[in-house]
Amino acid sequence: MKKIVLIVISSLFLTSVFAQDTTNILKKTSGLAGRANDHFLLQFGYTAWAGRPDTIRTKGFPHSFNVYFMFDLRFKSNPKLSVGIGAGVGTDNIYFDKMDVDIKDPTSTVVFADASDTTHFKKLKLATATLEAPIELRFSAHPETPNKTFKVALGFKAGVLVDAHTKGKDWVSSTGATLIAYTQKESSKRFFNSNRFLATARIGYGVFSVFGTYQLNPLFKQGLGPDVRPYTIGLTLSGL
Repeated sequence: MKKIVLIVISSLFLTSVFAQDTTNILKKTSGLAGRANDHFLLQFGYTAWAGRPDTIRTKGFPHSFNVYFMFDLRFKSNPKLSVGIGAGVGTDNIYFDKMDVDIKDPTSTVVFADASDTTHFKKLKLATATLEAPIELRFSAHPETPNKTFKVALGFKAGVLVDAHTKGKDWVSSTGATLIAYTQKESSKRFFNSNRFLATARIGYGVFSVFGTYQLNPLFKQGLGPDVRPYTIGLTLSGL
């Protein structure tokens, strides 16, 4: 976690420098400076894997939780349009149903094994954390009152994987009887693509909006895992 915080702070500094260099093209319109315009984004949504084979069973509420700090650079010629750039962290959590997911052992590919007829973890999830740099083209119907107006944003996010781990809780029999009550966490990024690229969209009113993302490149490296691409639909709380 300390490593993630340090990277986020560094990225925000670099974003600030970039924002200052672009003020000759994109700048806040006189009279709108200092007003809130989605400098802080908090997102929570349902996440799934496009292309997931039927042999991989999921359950529960797989979800994403994202936090971003962004600069809003308004077009001088049209105050209704702006570009948002920034940095933050995105996390995904996928829950599995009676599966054995092995990302740490020296196998040739990531293992997703059916464990319904043998011992397994009662609760098992795969969690990833990515340092991300989002960019959005934003439209605000009434930029002078950003917290009371219709908004649309289309964008792109580039990310660097900083953590991938599985977490299993309570070792049970094939019938569900608890054998050992303990928690096991295994971390490895070996099978995962180190970078991810996502298309993004938001639409809403005021500080609330609905967002969607789709990962353009596979979650796992080619030949080392299934060709799955995470997508998320959820809610955004914005402001500042």
